[in-house]
Amino acid sequence: MRVLVTGGAGFIGSHLCEYLLNKEEEVICLDNFFTGSKKNIAHLMSNSNFELIRHDIVKPITIEIDHIYNLACPASPVHYQYNPLKTIKCSTVGMVNILGLAKRCKARILQASTSEVYGDPLEHPQNEKYWGHVNPIGIRSCYDEGKRVAETLCMDYKRQNNLDIRIIRIFNTYGPRMQKDDGRVVSNFIVQALQNKPLTIYGEGQQTRSFQYVSDLVEGMYKMMNQDGFYGPVNLGNPDEFSIMELAEKVIEMTGAKSKIEYKELPSDDPQRRRPDISLAKEKLSWQPVVKLEDGLKKTIEYFKGQM
Repeated sequence: MRVLVTGGAGFIGSHLCEYLLNKEEEVICLDNFFTGSKKNIAHLMSNSNFELIRHDIVKPITIEIDHIYNLACPASPVHYQYNPLKTIKCSTVGMVNILGLAKRCKARILQASTSEVYGDPLEHPQNEKYWGHVNPIGIRSCYDEGKRVAETLCMDYKRQNNLDIRIIRIFNTYGPRMQKDDGRVVSNFIVQALQNKPLTIYGEGQQTRSFQYVSDLVEGMYKMMNQDGFYGPVNLGNPDEFSIMELAEKVIEMTGAKSKIEYKELPSDDPQRRRPDISLAKEKLSWQPVVKLEDGLKKTIEYFKGQM
């Protein structure tokens, strides 16, 4: 199978490329290196089944492929708010280009959507039938609404052109190869703790998240891509729910840091509760996460120790 992974040099994309190569797929990694890094894929470059293309999906590309995993889009607030117009163009103009490529090649395409389509949810936990509670004009909307439009485009290409699509909604994911300055809570806390700096909590720390280790996500993505008769959307996340304060305390304990807690104002439109209902993933994909938070944090902390 000839597989294209857009955003393949990113945190999740690089793990997916590695996983696919281990499945003996032929992998084309496409990335514009805005948030991706060559370090993430350096160990794959000697593999004869791996190819790297530097390209931005906002511009069309012509290649021959069988499967497309579309992960191209900055995913942390620090990066997607840096250039919000470019962020939303990635999920609209870029999405049209990748869907057009899939149409021409008659390829199956998996769109990496996000739990952010649920916004600051009024239903808890969130299942796939919930339409969400999103501010269309807020500072997060370039990402949230962009991903919602991308799902719309996927469904319209399916209805109008019978395109073979898959949609997953990814919940908070962590693990090795996260950027230490990307603004996500797990990497923020670990880096601050390893430097014995105060851990920054926005708000009172009672807002909750569900943290999924990257290997669990990648397995779910592969299962979804290779599942016939089901196109989603489907939640991929860990249903174990933790407050931000609990996470901070756990990181301090596991790193042996002397860090204190520093409180800052909660950003606009920050979700108060986030936890996936993964009943559909269990039923359709026979998938559920297996890595416990403590085990995943241990591996992630070891990775960041090597980056300091």
